[in-house]
Amino acid sequence: MADKSSRGKQQAHELIERLGPNQVSAVVGLLEALLDPVSRAIANAPTDDEPESEQEHREVAESKAWFERQGGHGIPHEEVLAEFGIAHKNQKKQKG
Repeated sequence: MADKSSRGKQQAHELIERLGPNQVSAVVGLLEALLDPVSRAIANAPTDDEPESEQEHREVAESKAWFERQGGHGIPHEEVLAEFGIAHKNQKKQKG
């Protein structure tokens, strides 16, 4: 068993050596996601098969209608932050 594992790791190393920088970055992201217990738990979580209630159905329909009235655009992040009195990181840098 250790032999198969060692060979698999060796093959992975050889393949990684042949990748370009952007490809290596993508592989690193994939490996991190595979090793992160939260990401793994989310990926393996069962599908939500709970039926939608009438209230949920109405609320989803209302939100879709609101979004359509806005021309398919939501509220800009900066606007939401300003509503709560929070300055956006980029605004701080520009002012300072």
